[in-house]
Amino acid sequence: MTLLVVEVAQVIPAADSFLNSANSVTIPLTFFDLPWLVFHPVKRVFFYRLTESTREHFHSFILPKLKLSLSLVLRNYIPLSSRITWDLNVPKPSIVVAQNDAVSMTVAETDSDFSRLSGYGQRPVSELHTLIPELPVSDDSATAFSLQVTLFPSQGFSIGFAAHAHHAVLDGKTASMFVKAWAHSCKQLLENKAVSLPESLTPSLDRSTLLKDLSWLDEKMIEIVRSLKPDKANERRSLTPMPTRELGDDVVIVTVVLSRGDVERLREKVKSESNRPLLHLSTFVIAYAYAWTCCVKARGGNRDRAVSFLFLGDFRERLDPPLPATYFGNCVFPAVRYNRKAGDFAEERGFVTAVEILSGLVNGLSSRKIETIAEEFAGGLGCLGERAQRGSVTGSTRLGFYETDFGWGKPVKTDVVSIGEGGGISMAERRDESGGLEMGMCLNKAETDLVLSIFNNGLQN
Repeated sequence: MTLLVVEVAQVIPAADSFLNSANSVTIPLTFFDLPWLVFHPVKRVFFYRLTESTREHFHSFILPKLKLSLSLVLRNYIPLSSRITWDLNVPKPSIVVAQNDAVSMTVAETDSDFSRLSGYGQRPVSELHTLIPELPVSDDSATAFSLQVTLFPSQGFSIGFAAHAHHAVLDGKTASMFVKAWAHSCKQLLENKAVSLPESLTPSLDRSTLLKDLSWLDEKMIEIVRSLKPDKANERRSLTPMPTRELGDDVVIVTVVLSRGDVERLREKVKSESNRPLLHLSTFVIAYAYAWTCCVKARGGNRDRAVSFLFLGDFRERLDPPLPATYFGNCVFPAVRYNRKAGDFAEERGFVTAVEILSGLVNGLSSRKIETIAEEFAGGLGCLGERAQRGSVTGSTRLGFYETDFGWGKPVKTDVVSIGEGGGISMAERRDESGGLEMGMCLNKAETDLVLSIFNNGLQN
């Protein structure tokens, strides 16, 4: 494949943002943000089919509309044009937004097969990464967010974004809200309407006052950041992420699907085989447990080998008082189960066991204080051996990424490309079926074939 970079534009927030009356604005990171500083960026791509548009029409009409609507929506999402900075004289990093800060938008063209890259079959991670922009980072400064729009001539275009440090600036709900707001604004421009955002897409930027009673957790989160650095003897504060694994040409992303009927049959299986009361049998728990069990079985090996897995819980409604639904930033925190044995999931009852564990973790998010959950997360990090099989899930069936219609139809596909760097699973609602879901998995080709076989045979049986 060939990728040609046409331009790298700097999109500045339109006038009337709150920066107009100040030279810069500093937004403190919260204890929710801090643990993610050493993790790799979140990278997601959206594919939009557009076969009838010429190259000239794309560059003269579609691209200008995308840029203008982005500038307009950044008035409300001003932290996305920021940098994360960590002065050696201050205890923790902050988001700093200065006048004329901008979101970098790379514009490119590719000769790749749009249908193949936007499909559900096995796709090389290396090719998907070409659709994601660079995100500059140094020890003391990091770009918060960047975009790339890539044209597939006579086929369609993609929009890829990268957000620094996993969830340090925004979580999945905030990312979804932003992309929907951008799409909403672009559609209004196409319809010659005045651009305005509904309340549901207008972010609440208040951080310090809403979370001030939990600021004492900041120091503990900074300790976590330092403990995760490879060179623990080096006390230098740094925003550079941990090294990620090398992704060769044999590493692919594949998307598997569970229909509403599949989920219901799996749910009934748990009800019939588990004797645990009050299980949390949400679609999320059922799907993650099933996918994770398939991955452990496919890996094989010693049944006593260590496996650990986690997911992210949204605490907006779990805090007292709760945060606004439109809170801008990160409000997720990991729920983790460390040092289980592969045999727990590889046996016949493995799926039900996974559901019981995940159910307990989900119920614990509501019944325990965030301080307790943070303590457990920090205390268990030392249990993660290099050889442990580690699973994680990103995304949700409730984020609605397939609702992002910029005016040319909803995306034919969206993928979380960064699961390749963390070895995780992504989750989203089905594009065209209510109640179903799709999950992205990143594996080498040989393991992928085995996971798919176990996944599909399990549903048939």
